[in-house]
Amino acid sequence: MEITREQSGDSLELKIKGRLDGYWADHLSTTLEEVIREGAHQVRLNLAEVSYLSSAGIRVLVMFYKQLKSIQGSFAIASPSESVRKVLELAGLSALLVSGAPPAQTVVAPAAAQIKRLERESAIFEIFPGGESAHALKCRVVGEPELLVGCRFRQPSCRSIAFPDSTFAVGLGAFGNDFEDCRDRFGEFLAVAGAAAYLPTDGTNTPDYLIATRGFVPELKVLYCIAGEGQFAQLARFEAKKEAGAVALSEVVDACLEIGAADTVGIVMLAESAGLVGAALRRSPAVNGSKTAPYEHPEIREWLSFTAERAHVKSLALVVGVAARKEQQALLPVIRPLGREPWPAGHFHAAAFSYRPLKKGEIDLRSAVSTVFESATLRDVLHLLNDDREISGAGQSEFFRGACWIGPVAEVIRNA
Repeated sequence: MEITREQSGDSLELKIKGRLDGYWADHLSTTLEEVIREGAHQVRLNLAEVSYLSSAGIRVLVMFYKQLKSIQGSFAIASPSESVRKVLELAGLSALLVSGAPPAQTVVAPAAAQIKRLERESAIFEIFPGGESAHALKCRVVGEPELLVGCRFRQPSCRSIAFPDSTFAVGLGAFGNDFEDCRDRFGEFLAVAGAAAYLPTDGTNTPDYLIATRGFVPELKVLYCIAGEGQFAQLARFEAKKEAGAVALSEVVDACLEIGAADTVGIVMLAESAGLVGAALRRSPAVNGSKTAPYEHPEIREWLSFTAERAHVKSLALVVGVAARKEQQALLPVIRPLGREPWPAGHFHAAAFSYRPLKKGEIDLRSAVSTVFESATLRDVLHLLNDDREISGAGQSEFFRGACWIGPVAEVIRNA
């Protein structure tokens, strides 16, 4: 099979030559995944020189039609060969897939004049008009993060906290009935828009999640966390410049601080990952440890797992956290520098999912988060960090493109 590309405005045409059978269907699927990751959401297949189409090929065509339609893109077959046309007609798919069928419904974007642009060294940000009902976020630091040194969390440190869709949080917690039930499983968690995910430390290394439905609200047993409440004020879409290839987490956060026009902001990001750098607990900090656990050698290898290199490349990452560009007393126990400079500093957790494209333009946080949890596979939850070790350091997390919901933080209180 031969595949050639031809760009025409926002539309990409792929010209296919050969057989589209069980063997070559995977090849076409891989190519379509690549062009969608590169940002092509209007795709046409020219099948004029395809001599044979099997059911495996049809499955690929239908799968990508549905995928692009779900993000307000389009997928159509142009100039099908006679043999391809007959197969599609017999399968009842000609009207759906062949060019000339009713186009996919599109979302009307805000007027270009309303969308502001912010250019940074590695990326371009498009800032959408803020919601009229949005107010500054209220954040609180719950628990005593200092107890992580020496793994001194015990029953009095555990709190039951519910996370409805108006809240977001990152910290250490677990799903369960009480402290004893969760004692061997406490690990990194994040919660946002009615969904919560965490990585148990019971040895399974398999993340778990809960999603709000009707009267049900996710609840965790929490050792400590940063929690925020309120509606995010602004949405910003970003894409890395071609010459840069990807944009680092610290640069995204710095731009969000500028967009939010505040010294402290809450940030939720859905983005295509160019690689995540972080760590996760191997053992629960509610079990006995030495006075220096989990950070000192040689015990650190038993207590923490690190990404030796960027992980989850080309996955979809849900990143949640709080960032500041200057000192704020209540946040000091839980924020760390995100890059080589002391500021910005923050605390961010990421949930890594199997890849699925994000629709372009303005998107709703709640629906975007629920769609990801329902349609993609949750693979990992980790605490993002900057690995600035000379020579062997992996650097920091990077992203190709994504959406950031930004909320200025009005106040941060400490609930020990």
